[in-house]
Parts: sequence; structure tokens; C-alpha cells
Amino acid sequence: MKYIITFFSIILMISSPVSGRAGEAVVMKNTRYIDLMEKVLAAYTEEHIDRYYNDVYREGLTEQGFCRLTANIGILIAHGRRTDLLPRFIKMMDLCCEEIPKHKYASNEFSVKEVIFCFLELEKKRVLPQEQIDRWKNAMKNVVVENCYQRYAEQPDSIVFNWAAFAMVSEWMRYYINAAPRDMKFIENQAASQWQWVDENGMYKEPNQPMVYDIVTRGLFALLLRYGYRGEYFERWDDALRRSGLVTLKMLSVTGELPYGGRSNQFLHNEAHVAVVLEHEAARYAKLGDMKTASKFRGAVKKALDDIDLWLKQKPIRHIKNAFPRETGYGCETYAYFDKYMITAASFLYTAYLLCDDSIPAAELDYRTGESWKSSEDFHKVFLRAGEYFAEYDYNAFIKYDVSGLGRLHRKDAPSTICISVPGTAKSSYIINAAEAKNFSIVPEVYQDGQWISGTERSVVHKVVKHSAQGESASAQINCIWKNGAEVKTNYFLDENGLQITLEGKGRIGLMLPAFAFDGTTKTGISNTGKILSIKYKNWVCRYTLDNGEITNTGGTGYNRNGHYQIFRASGNDRMKVTVTITPAEK
Repeated sequence: MKYIITFFSIILMISSPVSGRAGEAVVMKNTRYIDLMEKVLAAYTEEHIDRYYNDVYREGLTEQGFCRLTANIGILIAHGRRTDLLPRFIKMMDLCCEEIPKHKYASNEFSVKEVIFCFLELEKKRVLPQEQIDRWKNAMKNVVVENCYQRYAEQPDSIVFNWAAFAMVSEWMRYYINAAPRDMKFIENQAASQWQWVDENGMYKEPNQPMVYDIVTRGLFALLLRYGYRGEYFERWDDALRRSGLVTLKMLSVTGELPYGGRSNQFLHNEAHVAVVLEHEAARYAKLGDMKTASKFRGAVKKALDDIDLWLKQKPIRHIKNAFPRETGYGCETYAYFDKYMITAASFLYTAYLLCDDSIPAAELDYRTGESWKSSEDFHKVFLRAGEYFAEYDYNAFIKYDVSGLGRLHRKDAPSTICISVPGTAKSSYIINAAEAKNFSIVPEVYQDGQWISGTERSVVHKVVKHSAQGESASAQINCIWKNGAEVKTNYFLDENGLQITLEGKGRIGLMLPAFAFDGTTKTGISNTGKILSIKYKNWVCRYTLDNGEITNTGGTGYNRNGHYQIFRASGNDRMKVTVTITPAEK
């Protein structure tokens, strides 16, 4: 009984879950999110949409992509966009509402909330007759948890990962439109089960700690809280979002990008998830009267959206950050195909739109002042930012997706892939269409028994000795220790002059230097003098400069989600320094 009272009291308190701050008029939202959603939808031709509809009509729902596509078409129509698709949309939504209650293995956990948000937007804008919308709403009453959801927590301690969070939000939205019994037990079980996977910083630990799944799940709880949940787990999840929101700012690149690491990375939807979390936190601090922090979060939102916008300028539009033909699936897991993951970007852009408060100005972010941050051991990352550069180091990578070492070096305004955005593995869990592949990152190597052994080997220990920031610089010392006791002490120093990497060891030592070679369409320009290795790409140049020793081409090729790399090595005796810079190409 107490749960029913709690739910009704919440509904009375929140006539609008995303209204402005107390005492202020609600600010009309600008159209940037809707504009980006429309650009995402442009990747789907009418023929493509019809083919997709016919597939689902014939075979039934099998995953969430079709419902996401349907919902986003409807939301755009509600905003006066793509009204040419209205007849198709009505057919598609009829099919979604018919199919969702019939299938247990159709990823309904993801889909129910999508269609409900569409209903609410259409209802608010009064685009369609209310009887039509009510018919769709009533169809959601036919959803039965046991028959329609595949993965959810039956008990508070059930071992279920973020599918349970999706199911939680979908059920909450059914409650919200009065399409489900007002029993809070299901919601509390999901919230409790997910709490098991929260680290000391409030980040979410999906198995093997993929960075995307951390921020997706936090975004789902942000949505739940903003739509009125005030149950048993409200305070602890609210605090987790607050703590993890602050460290999210430390993890975002100067390009606005989500950290690399694990599955589902390097897709355009990644930064849409970032925007959800950042908008939630911006609203939090605005409500507290801390407009400086609120504006910092909104400045980070702008950078994330700028990154999405940049990738959407590709023709044809791809859903992943490379330029390979869509049909190759290059860089994608088998589950991460275009129909599902392209529209996912629009879905979460809309979620961020729901949470945003455009009365909060976006601050210009300070990328000059140095900053360093180390994650919990669960996520095993060190982040450095200074002088418009950003570096990310994984010291205990999950080998099916990444290798240990420096896997990201970005500079503000430069193409994020020109140096390295994510490491590459010899046996990746995503498609690379290559027979021979090498592990690669920017990482120390040692010469033993007539061969080079790199720090990407799983047996090598990467020990974070220290990290710090001062003025307009940041640094970290991370030592690589091989199983026979060989050790290379490495200092990474970041400032306006780029990244200086100083290595100290005994005997012959090296540093692996990945050179970006091919993005799927364009070959880069690579040149090597023995002291300077240069990569020219899109009017920018990445340079590796060695102080003593020699830079040579190992003959190896590496592959990551972004493209192909030639693998070079800087080598010397006992001590050497390599400086990495990213600068505009000379005209």
C-alpha cells in the first residue's frame, strides 16, 4: 500500500518532470537536439524504412531498432519535421504496439520506453487525434512483465546487468501513462540489483567495465529520477549520479568524446549518452544555484554534440567513427549493425533533450589548465589534460577489445583519429576483415633474447606510480614490468607542446608508435626520417620526434574501430624521449 501512495504523491508533485528551476518560467528549448535527430534519420531512405517495416511485419520484432526508428520518426513529426513520413509512421507504430506484447525475445526492455516517449510528445504537440494516441497507449497495458521482458531482476540481489535498468525505466514509463499496475516492487528490485555494480566514484560496472555501459546506465537512472522516482534507492542513486557526474568531466576528451574501452565504443550514440548525463547534472547544479558548475556541464554538452555533428557530415552517414562501407560492418560487433545502432544516437539525443534546461548558458571550457585523474581499479584508467591535449591510459585492459598502454591522444579541433583514439588487438571482438593483426597502443617495449616484447602483452604489469597536474601541464609515471623482471620507467608529460614520453630502462628499449594509415576511404600521408615520423591527415599532422636512437617500421599492421595502422618503433639504449605533437599542416 505504501508504494501506491508514494507513486500517487509523486505524480501530484511533478506535472512536468523536466520543468525549469523553482520560481522560473519554463524556457523554450532550442532545436539543436531535434536538428541532430533529423540528421540521424536522414541516414534512412524511404526505401530503407519500407524494407525494415516489411521485415518486421513478416518476421515479427526481434530487437529494439525498429521501435526506436518508429519512435524517433514520430517525435520529429511532432516537431514539424519529416511530416512526409506520417502515413508510414502510423503503420509502423501500429505494428510496434501489436508486436511488443507478443514477444519475449524482442528486446522490449529497450523498446517500451521509446514508444511511450513518442506518445507523450505527440500528445503534447497535439499532432494526431487523441483517440489514436490513446489506442497506442492502451496497447501498452497488454505488456506483461513475465511474458514480454527477457532479462530483469526478480529479486533485489539478482545478477542482472543493465538490461534490468532498461526494463526498470520502461516499466516506470508504463506507470507514468497509467498503462501498468502501480506496484513499486518491480522498480525497487531493478534499482537494488543495479546498485551491486556501482564503484567508489558512482560509476557502473558492467562485466569487464565497458565505458559506454557505465554512462548508459547512469543515464537511465538520471531519466528515472527526473521522471519522479523517489523510492527506496533514490538517495543513493542520486548521490552516485552526482559523484560520477563530476568525474565524467575529467574523463571526456577535448574533442567531447566518451572514453574508449570495451564494447559498443566509437559509435555515434556514445556522445548522445554523454549528453544525457551532463544535462542531468547541469540541471542539478542550476537548481542548487551553482551556475558556474552548471554552465561547465552545459559547455561539455556542446562539445559532445559538436562531435556527433562532425561525424554526421560524412556522406553517406555511418553509425561508427570510420569511413568504411556500411555493409562491411568494419569496427562493429555482430550485434552493433546499422539498423540498430544508427537510430540509437537519435533516441538518446532525445533523452538528453528531455532533460536539458536551455536557460543554463554553456561555458567555454578551459583546456589549457592541467588536470589528471585516476579511476577506480575496476576501470583501470589514467586521464591527463593540458595545453589543449588529452591523453588516456589503460593499465589493465580487457584483451578482447583493448590492450594496455596509452590508447588515446587527442588535440582540440584536430581529427580525433589522427594519432590514436582507441588501441587495437590482435584478436578483436569486432569486425576488422584482416587475417594478420597486431596488438598496438603507444607503449614501451624491451629487446630480449633477440626479439622485441611489447607492453601490450597480457603478462606485462603496468604500475601507476604517480600522476599530477600543475599550472598548464599534467603528468603521470607508469612503469611497465615484464615477467622476467625487466622494467621500463616511463613518464608522460602533457602541455601546450604536446606529449613528451621519457623512458628509462636497462639495455635496448623501445616505444611502439602506431601510425594511422587508412580510415576506410582515405589513405594518410606517412613519412619517416628515422628521427621524425609524420602522419598527415585532413590538413593536420601528427609527429613523433625521437631525441636519440632510431624510428623504424616494424612491418606490422594494426586494426582498430577507426581504421588501419602501420606500426613503427622508436628504439634506443637505456634512456630516450619521444615527443608527440598534433598541429595544423603547413599550407
